[in-house]
Amino acid sequence: MFNRGVKMHETYDLQFGPKPRKRINSRELLELIFGYVARMANEKNLDNLLMMMADLGKDMIVADRCTLWLLDREKNELWTRVAHGVNEIRIPANTGLVGYSIDHDQPLFIDNAYNDHRFNPDVDKKTGYRTKAIIVIPLKNSEGETIGAYQAINKMTRSKKFTSKDLEYLTLAASYSGKSLEAALLNKEIEETQKEIIFTMGEIGESRSKETGNHIKRVAEYSKILALKYGMDETEAELLRIASPMHDIGKVAIPDSILKKPGKLTDEEFDTMKTHTQVGYNLLKGSSRRILKAAAIVARQHHEKWNGRGYPDGVSGEQIHIYGRVTAIADVFDALGSDRCYKKAWELDRILNLFKEEKGNHFDPVLVDLFLDNIGELVKIRDRYRDEIGEK
Repeated sequence: MFNRGVKMHETYDLQFGPKPRKRINSRELLELIFGYVARMANEKNLDNLLMMMADLGKDMIVADRCTLWLLDREKNELWTRVAHGVNEIRIPANTGLVGYSIDHDQPLFIDNAYNDHRFNPDVDKKTGYRTKAIIVIPLKNSEGETIGAYQAINKMTRSKKFTSKDLEYLTLAASYSGKSLEAALLNKEIEETQKEIIFTMGEIGESRSKETGNHIKRVAEYSKILALKYGMDETEAELLRIASPMHDIGKVAIPDSILKKPGKLTDEEFDTMKTHTQVGYNLLKGSSRRILKAAAIVARQHHEKWNGRGYPDGVSGEQIHIYGRVTAIADVFDALGSDRCYKKAWELDRILNLFKEEKGNHFDPVLVDLFLDNIGELVKIRDRYRDEIGEK
């Protein structure tokens, strides 16, 4: 729930739970706020930002737990996560104390949740946790629209009760957090828009050579699988999955007479075809956005070869960016297994034999081994996104 509980190093009484802690003084409060604000100002990842905000609220008012809920107006739901990598928890927007606070646009300040008819005890029953004191503060954006809520649970001082000062402090945290969240959500929306644009432009590039949208879907999924097997973390592997559909965007500049030629290209025609890598790179290189920067690398380097005999730059080995090396295998695997205007699809055994022969020549040998070791997973992707009969 982006909820932050007791830290492992804190003193703990086995019979009564965490030992009471002291309220922080004014100097400590300022140090705390400035410390969090500095970190939050540089954080672009929404999940990380929400975790920091939950920590800030918990530490400011010495609460046992602090949760950030966000309002999804389209689905009329509140959502949160327990921790990184855990699926979202979604509940109807009018549920419980948080829903009430948002719906009525007012903070809630409750000493004993079980004495309040709006409280839903189901979560306590499932977890064994005992909720008592609660504060809920609506979160607003710069236009005054409610976008979610802070929820703090169980005061950890000896009194075990929240005070009006706690309400004031959490309101301060909510005010700053609302503005930071607005910026982060806008950034996330921009990234989602980029993803759509990238995929659409990738489809345009492929459709000119009579490829289907499923080709770039398959290449994207193959790329992510190989990236994860290679050791990239989930974030970077997902970045490559999003960027890889742009590998052939430069084909928009290649004449149809070459792009759709059913037979072998002449040397002059092939030289023209090779320019699609540089064209694609030039289209994308000016962006400061990480997705488009990754796409620029993929567009330029997916035809480079491990032995240095590829194009456009003739770089070799690890001089080729890992994005280019991964996409090269994903693209060739899919191209060989698909019907093209100049050839019929190859059988799987023939494809695997080619990769074995080209290990250390065309392709990164480490990636070839990973490709061969995980071919079953890749074939499942191919079957899932198989071209429909009659697609062109």
